[in-house]
Amino acid sequence: MPALERAPLEPPTLAEIEAARRRIRNVAVRTPLVRLHAGPEGTEIYLKLETLQPIGSFKIRGAANAMLSASAADLARGALTASAGNMAQGVAWNARALSIPCTVLIPDNAPEAKRSAIERLGARIVPLPFDDWWKVLIERTVPGHDGFFVHPVADRAVIAGNGTIGLEILEDLPDVDAVFVPFGGGGLSSGIAAAIRAIKPGVPVYGCEVSTAAPLAASFQAGSAQSIQHTPSFVDGIGGKSVLAEMWPMIRVLLAGSKVVETRAAAEAVRLLAERVRVIAEGAGAVPVAAALAAGPGRGKIVCVVSGGNIDAGKLAHILAGDLPP
Repeated sequence: MPALERAPLEPPTLAEIEAARRRIRNVAVRTPLVRLHAGPEGTEIYLKLETLQPIGSFKIRGAANAMLSASAADLARGALTASAGNMAQGVAWNARALSIPCTVLIPDNAPEAKRSAIERLGARIVPLPFDDWWKVLIERTVPGHDGFFVHPVADRAVIAGNGTIGLEILEDLPDVDAVFVPFGGGGLSSGIAAAIRAIKPGVPVYGCEVSTAAPLAASFQAGSAQSIQHTPSFVDGIGGKSVLAEMWPMIRVLLAGSKVVETRAAAEAVRLLAERVRVIAEGAGAVPVAAALAAGPGRGKIVCVVSGGNIDAGKLAHILAGDLPP
């Protein structure tokens, strides 16, 4: 089947998400939910700190579930993924634990902090121009490279692994009013939304984007999966060129919409997290916080998924000084 005609993905069931939690319990940390004492009156903001995972990102959950679900025969050729950094670390971490080789295709603008982390975990890095790298995500073909391919977004086992975050949110804050999640390709937000919808369907889950790359907002506005003009920024963990066609039917049902913020607001959220709760978040992880701060008074209890903390020290220094990274 051609890539653009790939069958739509179905959301993982609650049973699949619960099975994923059992499967990854010795790999992923059960991260805490922490109150952020900031924001409009009548709005309580809580932080789901995926920055505390062993790789500093939620991606370890989906990678672990996909790889621990695979057969020995599948993994005999090693592991392969295409990632800007965090899924690469998730796959590399699990590959090292399984004693199999790992190859990672990264966009050539991937931040140095993430490149260094991938190399520390023993993976082989293959840089590609951004357009070529994005084509791998669309077509799932990697000429010249072999291995069990873990798609960073459109993989049912990956999405189920991500959904374990939703289980934890509802256990720690049963009366949550809304959940804000970074939106890159939809694997995180749809997994969390699938879990929450199965247990407490009235709680909306929003995908959060930056204005320089907001394909989800464009897709909701058009009513179909859209491609957009992608403008690189320091918010490198989210902001693709399009919503993947096979993801859209699931996303439009599970997500309540898109919350879009400016890069300046994302930088201010990074700085706020560092100053108020001593949490180092990458740009993508801070975007839901920026969206919650702008949500307005009286919005109740909002959980922001702080998805990762892998930010270059130089970029962080610019942000802490009150500037946008160059």
